[in-house]
Amino acid sequence: MSKFSKILGSIVRYLVATVSLSVVLYILFALLFSTEEERRLQRENNLYKSMYRDIRNKDRLIGDVVDGLLVKDDAIYRQLFETTPPSLDAITAADLIADSDSLSESFYLSAAASASERLILMSDTVDDNFAEVFRILLKGRRDSIPPLSLPLKGMSYVQTGASIGPKHNPVYKLEMQHDGIDFIAPQGAPVYAAAPGIVSKVTHSRKGLGNVVEINHGNGYVSRYCLLGDINIFAQMKVRTGQKIGEVGVSTGISAPHLHFELWKNGVVCDPVHYLFASITPEEYSRMMYMSVSTSQSLD
Repeated sequence: MSKFSKILGSIVRYLVATVSLSVVLYILFALLFSTEEERRLQRENNLYKSMYRDIRNKDRLIGDVVDGLLVKDDAIYRQLFETTPPSLDAITAADLIADSDSLSESFYLSAAASASERLILMSDTVDDNFAEVFRILLKGRRDSIPPLSLPLKGMSYVQTGASIGPKHNPVYKLEMQHDGIDFIAPQGAPVYAAAPGIVSKVTHSRKGLGNVVEINHGNGYVSRYCLLGDINIFAQMKVRTGQKIGEVGVSTGISAPHLHFELWKNGVVCDPVHYLFASITPEEYSRMMYMSVSTSQSLD
């Protein structure tokens, strides 16, 4: 019996050692070697992690852009429409993407429904804002609307030159303050009033900004059309939007023929490019904005 117990004990120890060694070898094999399916799943997992990080980064970037647009939108409402800007609750991808992957499908459905309701509320707010704009217009406060039309017809964004700010002057070869925006156009191209108003000044000169027409649009807005050739109006004359006031002048030999257009509000220079969105498409406006900002040399 003792001999049998010894044999049985040896067998049990052998089995335990064999099983333990198998488990250890399996663990080592699993850690050091992966099947093709495991490697594929691992690659997919890493790809999803990378995509998730990119989405989060893009969401933060979009959030910054939206914040900038909201600031510009507030400025438009306050300066152009003289009314309180709406308070919009911007919706970003962060409202639907969570840090945890364990959220249920019902959560995403609920979040999507909530976002849809917020979009509907935002659309109602936009409708109310447009109604307020039309109410202002119908009350006869048209003098509160600044010049929003292009002074040149049929122009493309590629004709846009430098806008306001320190720009390199081609004459003095120095950086000087530029108080308007340059529109490249052929000599003799018609120039039109950007808004209704009264001609406050007509200047004929061969120096500086050359022949200049200045129009007072009321409510502190004044537009100036410089480097003109022929002028078709006179001081104290009433003009309407789109009425021809003159033509683009001759080239100075240093730069191409162009119109130098300025816009002032209560004696403070404004960037005209911010007031031209109403007369061009959003795509054309964004390209015009880029051209005006990226051009470092004025034409006058």
